[in-house]
Amino acid sequence: MLDLDVIRAEFPALALTHDDGPRTYLDNPAGTQVPRRVLERMTEALVEWNANMHGNFRTSVRATEMSRQAHLAMADFYHARSEREIVFGPNMTTLTFTMARALAGRFREGDEIITTHMEHEGNNSPWRIMAAERGLVVHTVPFDRHTYELDLDVFDALVTERTRFAAINVASNLLGTINPVEHMVRRLREVGAITYLDAVQYAPHGPIDVQALGCDFLVASAYKFYGPHQGVLYGREELLAELPVSKLRNVPDVAPDRWETGCQSLEGQAGTIGAVEYLQWVGRTMGQEFRADDGELPERTVEVHAALRAMVAHEEVLAARLIAGLQQVTGVRVHGITDPAAFHRRVPTVSFTVDGPAPVDPAEVARFLDRHGVYVWNGHSYAVPVVEWLGLLSRGGVVRVGPTHYNTVEEIDRCVSLVDEFVSRHRTAA
Repeated sequence: MLDLDVIRAEFPALALTHDDGPRTYLDNPAGTQVPRRVLERMTEALVEWNANMHGNFRTSVRATEMSRQAHLAMADFYHARSEREIVFGPNMTTLTFTMARALAGRFREGDEIITTHMEHEGNNSPWRIMAAERGLVVHTVPFDRHTYELDLDVFDALVTERTRFAAINVASNLLGTINPVEHMVRRLREVGAITYLDAVQYAPHGPIDVQALGCDFLVASAYKFYGPHQGVLYGREELLAELPVSKLRNVPDVAPDRWETGCQSLEGQAGTIGAVEYLQWVGRTMGQEFRADDGELPERTVEVHAALRAMVAHEEVLAARLIAGLQQVTGVRVHGITDPAAFHRRVPTVSFTVDGPAPVDPAEVARFLDRHGVYVWNGHSYAVPVVEWLGLLSRGGVVRVGPTHYNTVEEIDRCVSLVDEFVSRHRTAA
């Protein structure tokens, strides 16, 4: 069980104030706050061994070793086979554009690829641009506008011998829905299609095991799981070794070096180690009841997975309270799974609109909450396919509230109370 007082003491930002009142960070789906371990690791990198890699002097040797350790840490985080399957980059979107360029040559005109209406634009535009350039046929799997889950009957029908590739998110960054990617990857592998999973929104809210999933690629962002701005890609080693890539001629033609040409953000990689270490600490000290050690997972993977399961147990309480509270506010409509029995199929990311005769601009809600120190996002949050499918793009999208494990029940209640106050004022003014 999480000790929230101890947890919150690890995050310096949580002690800051907003106009002499508390700050309530519910903007976590766009990026979480960072614990001390991340700050210490990054400071160490910038002060104690601030040098480029592969030199024959002490600080360079330490920088080189740190980068190796960062790849090892993320290999355990994803449960990859080795650090050679881990590629760091500035963010998920840049890595995805890189992989789209590399993969494009494997496809021929008329080949079919699959995506969904639930994607973040970072897992949508790169593949649609690739498809347009190569003459590929794009099929888009819809989600039910009432259940907010993908239509697997449509998906199964779309997977044929002509399917060559699929880009699917593990969890929606707007709806919170966790998609059945195990089933989807299995079906795609049956026809030999390459699978690319966007786990950016899922990574802070559940264990990832790429070997169990059987996917070819999976990408997430460290700043979503309490680290710095870094994208981290898993790629099946044989694909990373053989796909064409633009690089400097002096860069070794081996993975991951061939994908990380140029100077890397070593402080970012160091901070990513700190994020994994933080999760290990949570798993060791507060996640013992959530350990699932079958003897085959590395101890670091076991600890990280235990931490994430412990966090999920707390986050489900927060999400249930948030959704139930919002549903009591007249005119508020939650866009996402609201049945408590199905909360295991969603992350705590919760989006809503204020409907009625005169629908409210979500930006007005966000600005009102900000005046009271509650931070939330509004708009499409780069989930353009989602808001388009829901018909909400022209209305300004949604208000997105995203608790994570360091948030409290009191913060959720305060947010709901402020939403209720805003709606009451708006209704009176109208």
